[in-house]
Amino acid sequence: MLKLHHLNNSRSQRIIWLIEELGIDYEMAFYQRDAVTRLAPDSLKAIHPLGKSPVITDKGRTVAESGAIIDYLIDTYGAGRLRPEPGSHDYIDYQHWLHFAEGSAMLPLMLALYTSRLGEAAAPLAPRIQSEIANHLGYMDQHLEGKSYFVGDGLTGADINNVFVLEAASSAGRLAPYPNLTAYLAKMQARPAYQRGLERGGVYALGT
Repeated sequence: MLKLHHLNNSRSQRIIWLIEELGIDYEMAFYQRDAVTRLAPDSLKAIHPLGKSPVITDKGRTVAESGAIIDYLIDTYGAGRLRPEPGSHDYIDYQHWLHFAEGSAMLPLMLALYTSRLGEAAAPLAPRIQSEIANHLGYMDQHLEGKSYFVGDGLTGADINNVFVLEAASSAGRLAPYPNLTAYLAKMQARPAYQRGLERGGVYALGT
């Protein structure tokens, strides 16, 4: 059976949501962040050498990295759902937005989080980091003008990957200038499968 190794307050919440959207039977192993360091426990390294989440085990395979997991689950269990037809015009856009989440958008948000712990020492970096955050969020907000989803007319894995980005931005109070992103995030979080994922995964509070 598919098994998700779930770390609290982490990217693995997006994988629970995806699994619930697909209606897959699965089980979960729960891991808790260290209360002081906020790092994952060493026990995750027994599942994957990086010791990070999300990671799944299924059919004798271990798959890590959000984008790879999303591709694997949709390819294996989706039966054509949650992604455009490979080779189509929308599929190229889908691949862009699927990988944009971690390839571009999350980096400046993580840099802002880490450098915030340096106090005044981080001041020289702040303008560039803030500029990049605004660049990415503005790009996403503009793209969603008049749209309900990042690609096509229905939910895809690209939406699932990017919602975590918006939740991370929202937890830092960064979404107010972006009405399209604010409305889109609320709509995604209201989906029944998203809500089931919250119930299954437990407390989910980024920024704490």
